[in-house]
Amino acid sequence: MTDTTAAQEKPTRLLRFLNAVERVGNMLPDPVSLFIISIIIVMVLSALLQGTTSVNPATGEPVAAVSLLDSAQVRRLFMELPQVLTSFPPLGIVLVVIIGSGLAERSGFFAAALKGLVRAVPKPLLTLTIVFAGVQANIASDAGYVVLIPLAAVVFASAGRHPVAGLSAAFAGVAGGFAANFAITPGDGILSGMTQAAAALIDKSYKVEITANWYFLSALVPIYTIVGTLVCERIVEPRLNAGAPWTPVAPPLADAAQDGREARGLRLAGICFLMVVALIAWLAWAPGAPLRGDDGSFEPLFRSMVAIMFLVFLACGLGYGVGAGVIKSDKDAVSLASKGVGDISAYLVLVFFASVFVALFTWSNMGTLLAISGAETLKGAGLDGTPVVLLFSVILLAMMCDMLIGSASAKWAILAPILVPMFMLLGIAPEATQAAYRVGDSTTNMLTPFMSYFPLILVMARKYMPDYGIGSMVALMLPYTVSFFLASGAFFVLWYSLGIPFGPGVENVYVPGR
Repeated sequence: MTDTTAAQEKPTRLLRFLNAVERVGNMLPDPVSLFIISIIIVMVLSALLQGTTSVNPATGEPVAAVSLLDSAQVRRLFMELPQVLTSFPPLGIVLVVIIGSGLAERSGFFAAALKGLVRAVPKPLLTLTIVFAGVQANIASDAGYVVLIPLAAVVFASAGRHPVAGLSAAFAGVAGGFAANFAITPGDGILSGMTQAAAALIDKSYKVEITANWYFLSALVPIYTIVGTLVCERIVEPRLNAGAPWTPVAPPLADAAQDGREARGLRLAGICFLMVVALIAWLAWAPGAPLRGDDGSFEPLFRSMVAIMFLVFLACGLGYGVGAGVIKSDKDAVSLASKGVGDISAYLVLVFFASVFVALFTWSNMGTLLAISGAETLKGAGLDGTPVVLLFSVILLAMMCDMLIGSASAKWAILAPILVPMFMLLGIAPEATQAAYRVGDSTTNMLTPFMSYFPLILVMARKYMPDYGIGSMVALMLPYTVSFFLASGAFFVLWYSLGIPFGPGVENVYVPGR
């Protein structure tokens, strides 16, 4: 091991802290087990709190804790268990979108599009393009991690730049910029569904659309892209160049036949995309059209985003697959889409137990009671008049939780039933709370060893720097984390303070009965 690497691996206070976090995190069970434990805890607490009452200030109606161990509630759980799963808001959204996106990913469309984007840009814009592609890559499931990050290292090396710098820029975009995107992603559907279920604890008629944070997350894309580019070129890459030298690796030989197939596939995918855009424009062009409201509004269009994204993914996946020769018959298309759905089998298991937890939490009225109690406590402390401070605390809470639990949906399933209704009682809209959570959840993804792809990224770095360790990787990504936190946190505070809507038809303030 070189002196430089040894210095990087010296156990500083930061690394000792991260090592402690790693030990604690390793003791945590799987997210599914966490939900099972949470279900047991909720059932026991509901029995202990039975008879506790309060008044919902939003409706003026009394709320009483219900024991989940009562015969009627046990009977209800057994009888309604299938409906508990099928009525879970995120499930239908994810299944619809994943059929299209699964086909697009399995056909190779996402990977080819990312490769084409990175290879086509001029060298001065190389870093900017890689970070931007990384931020946008969360629409493509795992393609950003397994395709873009190693590709970025190779592209940097071929341009005479340090490959680990390219790797870090892509990793920062994919993981640190996970919250942002110009498009609607499956993650939007998962989190908005959970937010709506949590909001129903206070207002059963409240609707949280999949586009709840679309404006804000779109505006975050250039923020993450610019900040990531500056950090890479002014901090990370100079530090790497000043350290231990790396041995250049010969770039992979070009495959003209494969490149030709990908080019044909992308051309046909582009044509199919334009056809879908033309179809949607026609359906929403004039008042009275299917995707226009009776009053001429575009509300039906915005509420159709799940179906629109399904059509876009499906069309692009089919177009690319046919053009690249991957899809030769309808059986091939169905098989690829089916494999895409199969990829989320682990998510379906998690969703089952998450849906049971959310249902029991709702039936017990504990979420409403906690929200009322928390809101009254915050009001007593005089914090109800400082919503920005409360929302910023959500960002910090999400960052801390992310160091131990990597799954965004698993964390939000636990936090949303408490934070969303509590903040609603303080006049903060659910969409604003969700946006704050997404900023915090995204920021520390690239820093925590519990992020599922962290070991893979470490192995990729060792291809160019064999002695690279966890401490080296944390030191590499820490400037991105700090910069993303400062930039996105400040941007969130500014956005909310100016009263800019987080999405179409969204108000930042919640008023009961509006």
